[in-house]
Amino acid sequence: MRKRINRRTFLRNTAALSAVSAFNIVPAYAAPKSKDSKKNNAAPPSEKLNLAIIGCSHQGGGIGKGAAGSGLVNVVALCDVVASRAGGFKAKHKDAKVYNDFRKMFDEMGDKIDACTVGVPDHAHFPISMLAMSLGKSIYVEKPLAHTFEECELLMAAEKKYKVACQMGNQGHSGGQRLQFKAWVEAGIIKNVRKVDACMNKGRRWHPWGKVTAFPEEQPKPEGMNWDVWCGTAPVHPYNSKYDPGNWRGWYDYGDGAFGDWGPHTLDTIHRFLKLGLPYEIRADKLEGQNDFIYPMGSTIAFEFAERGKDMPAMAINWYDGTRNKPPRPKELDGKRNVPACGKVMYSDDLVFMGGTHSSGLRIIPETKMKDMSSKFPEIDKGDTNQNHMKNFLYAAMGREECNSKFAVSGPLTQVFTLGCIAQRLGGTLKFDTKTKQITNNARANALLKGHAPRKGWEEFYKLA
Repeated sequence: MRKRINRRTFLRNTAALSAVSAFNIVPAYAAPKSKDSKKNNAAPPSEKLNLAIIGCSHQGGGIGKGAAGSGLVNVVALCDVVASRAGGFKAKHKDAKVYNDFRKMFDEMGDKIDACTVGVPDHAHFPISMLAMSLGKSIYVEKPLAHTFEECELLMAAEKKYKVACQMGNQGHSGGQRLQFKAWVEAGIIKNVRKVDACMNKGRRWHPWGKVTAFPEEQPKPEGMNWDVWCGTAPVHPYNSKYDPGNWRGWYDYGDGAFGDWGPHTLDTIHRFLKLGLPYEIRADKLEGQNDFIYPMGSTIAFEFAERGKDMPAMAINWYDGTRNKPPRPKELDGKRNVPACGKVMYSDDLVFMGGTHSSGLRIIPETKMKDMSSKFPEIDKGDTNQNHMKNFLYAAMGREECNSKFAVSGPLTQVFTLGCIAQRLGGTLKFDTKTKQITNNARANALLKGHAPRKGWEEFYKLA
């Protein structure tokens, strides 16, 4: 298909140091360490990763800036379906080559790239990631990890097969909440959790659209846009600004809605440290404005998880999205305080916890209970890179540490979201066999685990795992 060897693989497997001279830049793990390499967390050029930024605007631009500003990379390639969107990066990284097709970029520069950031629409995460991994590139992929349940399954298999550093961009998973949650579970403060109410009650871009009964009509594309690559493996609809820039998230064909957007920042620690795995039942308890094209204006989706050994009984997660669809206010909450617009409440046998998203810490409510228990809280070791998700990834790509949100962790988490998205789309109750990973009571829902068949010319990416 394409070259399977890259610069990093070559350097790692080469015994002769003279072979390194064939390249202008040697990555950190193949070069001697400089005494100055730790100053300001920067490294000299010969110790840096060669980075490709894929998706150069919006969130893609944000994570690209985070990587470029880390002092750990040389930006050698820029890729965006509208090449002009890479202009800001190009001005700062004048030697970087610009592309509007990631396939061409890897064909031409595959032996010069060590790692990639991928900040593109949900449906496009999969083909880019699979190709990069198959070529030995470490990869940072924005959340949600992929668009469908099966794509997550294949990405997890590829992570094992290609043994590259893989990180999903739920940034809080390198922050204080993850460390606090883990420590509180190990200390026995968080145990016997029976129910979680989680929410995202802020407005979404598709909320003002009202009733949608068809795909929008064609509009002129931005100048130079590679619409074929934007659509990728997904169905092709004529370009409209209600898809790009930024509006794709509300469409079933391209995005994973509010749940796929905010669930990774809200439920990641709960899923990981309570060892939830996959639910056996998913219910659409409320759907406001359900239709065949975009996500509802509001929804309540319930997930039932089986017991998981000692101190981990069967539990439920209730997800509330929509500006008017708020979770029940816990009676333990003090005064006039409310559940955060993006946050969660956890109910255990003994305690009630409330928290926000990303790195926001958990509190025990009421506050008097939090104060009473303060002497029992364990000390939390924050480590060197535990507060910076991007640096954690870059160090992992250099072989120095492990990704905090590797695909083996973020893949099953994202699969929970994809199951919720199917319930938002179809309604009703879905029965899920956690061993066979099949929906057993709804044939259409089961087919949506895979989603649309990849369109002609894009099938190859599904064969790389």
